[in-house]
Amino acid sequence: MNFDIPQEMQAYLDELDQFIEDEIKPLEQENDNIRFFDHRREDARTDWERNGLPNEEWEALLVEAKRRADAAGHYRYPLPKEYGGQEGTNLGMAIIREHFATKGLGLHNDLQNEHSIVGNNVGLLLMIEYGTDEQKAEWIDGLAEGKMGFAFGITEPDHGSDATHMETTAVRDGDEWIINGSKTWNTGIHKAKHDLIFARTSGKAGDGNGITAFLTPTTSDGFAVEEMLWTFNMPTDHGRVSMQDVRVPNGAIFGGEGRGLGVVQHFFNENRIRQAASSLGAAQFCINESIQYAQERKPFGKPLSSNQGIQFPLVELQTQCEMLRALIHKTAWQMDTYGAFSVSDKVSMCNYWANRLCCESADRAMQVHGGLGYSRHKPFEHIYRHHRRYRITEGAEEIQMRRVAGYLFGFMNQRAPKGVQES
Repeated sequence: MNFDIPQEMQAYLDELDQFIEDEIKPLEQENDNIRFFDHRREDARTDWERNGLPNEEWEALLVEAKRRADAAGHYRYPLPKEYGGQEGTNLGMAIIREHFATKGLGLHNDLQNEHSIVGNNVGLLLMIEYGTDEQKAEWIDGLAEGKMGFAFGITEPDHGSDATHMETTAVRDGDEWIINGSKTWNTGIHKAKHDLIFARTSGKAGDGNGITAFLTPTTSDGFAVEEMLWTFNMPTDHGRVSMQDVRVPNGAIFGGEGRGLGVVQHFFNENRIRQAASSLGAAQFCINESIQYAQERKPFGKPLSSNQGIQFPLVELQTQCEMLRALIHKTAWQMDTYGAFSVSDKVSMCNYWANRLCCESADRAMQVHGGLGYSRHKPFEHIYRHHRRYRITEGAEEIQMRRVAGYLFGFMNQRAPKGVQES
């Protein structure tokens, strides 16, 4: 077995690094754009006069970075060639996202709002896989260029992670559907022209089938954004919405009537392995910064790095990073080779452990750096506040562990990769 990063992938990382130096770093420094990344970042990104929404200058900067990345051929890396992509693999995306996060905060990659110069455009991937011909004609170009997008209306206020207990309903009325209900944590709803609303159209609470996804215009009569939810990591683009007798045409159904949950589950694993890689990279950044600081800082006449109280916690974190990296690369490779759902248990292991490891690494970096680490003049508090989110979203860590247990104890089944014994 060869555990080295494939030569062509290393060459592409070098190409991306050069693009960042030539195009992205200069843009990051223009017009005091660095305020979005230094100690002023939270205040600069947040429009307090608009109830905590993202500052429009901040979002415009992200759009410009993506435009430049798209023009250079990087933004669409994971997409099929027919849509301007490079047929990027799960392993390739995991390596890239870890590499970017290891660089720390910057315009090249800022996961507070899922920004990256190599896009993780789940909406587009879903549209390619599940959209009707009419939907593809309307959406694909805009999604690929980053000019269009839709929010995801899955989570409900009273049910959280239990997506099958859905109180939002849709009833057929001729060639239309009437939607009633509410959704929360609709990320991006402040700008999205559509919300992909998941509603029960048949069956009963707890059934996996009978839930339908509707591409619902946010300007529809009866559709309202009730509030934007302030979070641990501001600004907020997470909204709670309500629908009262919202009418949509039958053509708004996305992925087939009664098969809505299968639509999002299709890309859960791909999204989770990429997110795990990002958390791993952020953890490695925190460790690297702590090691460097411990070698430079000399209280009481000797470097911090000479103290076992500094060494041992970082040794444990670095050991976990090395083990997790091997599992992420193996899992991503198996997904590419045998299918995205062939190693669902391993994806969940990677995801929940990476998110927890990132938070622990950021916390340790604060401790090593002392008062400076606790300040906003270092990025550790930002990393902690952002990645703490992923221990709840992307499938809470308890849900991920329950998923692993389901495979471990035989309550769930998955197709084992060739050469791997079924347990």
